[in-house]
Amino acid sequence: MKIAVFFPGIGYHCDKSLLYYSRKLAQECGYEEIVTLSYTYDGGNIRGNEEKMQQAFEVLYAQAEESLSEIDFSQYDEILFVSKSVGTIIASAYAQKYNIKCRQILYTPLKYTYDYEHENAVAFIGTSDPWSVISEVQKLSEEQQVPIYTYENANHSLETKDTLENLEILQDVMIKTKEEL
Repeated sequence: MKIAVFFPGIGYHCDKSLLYYSRKLAQECGYEEIVTLSYTYDGGNIRGNEEKMQQAFEVLYAQAEESLSEIDFSQYDEILFVSKSVGTIIASAYAQKYNIKCRQILYTPLKYTYDYEHENAVAFIGTSDPWSVISEVQKLSEEQQVPIYTYENANHSLETKDTLENLEILQDVMIKTKEEL
């Protein structure tokens, strides 16, 4: 049996393009059980504020942990964690805390994502992502031997100002995602 768990960002829920299409791919690739998490944080703007970021992580992590508490991951042959933004930190922390051997897809990871070890992961980031110092995230990814795909002028949603270019980026991301499934 195969399970895929989707960890959204704060403002990027599981029905937005990256998580929606990767969920469809997971289903096509035989993941029988699909779990989409949903959590809320109303602590205001956290970007650039280490203390608020930590606070948001703790609140969101607790919600994710509660949502996943009934799942016995040991019953699955394959486990996939797909995450976006702060969700990449939550997924990584959860996998490490519960010693879950899983494949991870990290969409727009933050530097804190790499506070946790990744044995089987791939990452995607845009060069115009205001949530990250791109070179720092690339270096951390490289240090953990996590392949990272970088998209020119793409923001935190892996989008640019050009809609057709966004569709090309999305297609490329999904092709690379499917290769990992």
